[in-house]
Amino acid sequence: MLDCDDVMRQLWDYLDGGLTPEQTDAIHAHLALCKRCYPQYEFERAFLDAVAHAQREHSNPSRLRDQVMDALRAEGLVDA
Repeated sequence: MLDCDDVMRQLWDYLDGGLTPEQTDAIHAHLALCKRCYPQYEFERAFLDAVAHAQREHSNPSRLRDQVMDALRAEGLVDA
């Protein structure tokens, strides 16, 4: 069984479908039981879904990137 640190290190790869079936199953099992990791998984999945949705609606990817970076700066999540 994986611990929380293992899951967090592999979470983006898990969301991108870049893990082996065994790794995917292990992370899925952990997330089904872990109240600490599941909210982070939900946030990252929702973030990826929002970016994918925005990409479909915007014909200019560089403008979208600028808008995302501006929003992150406004929230203090990246340096100005």
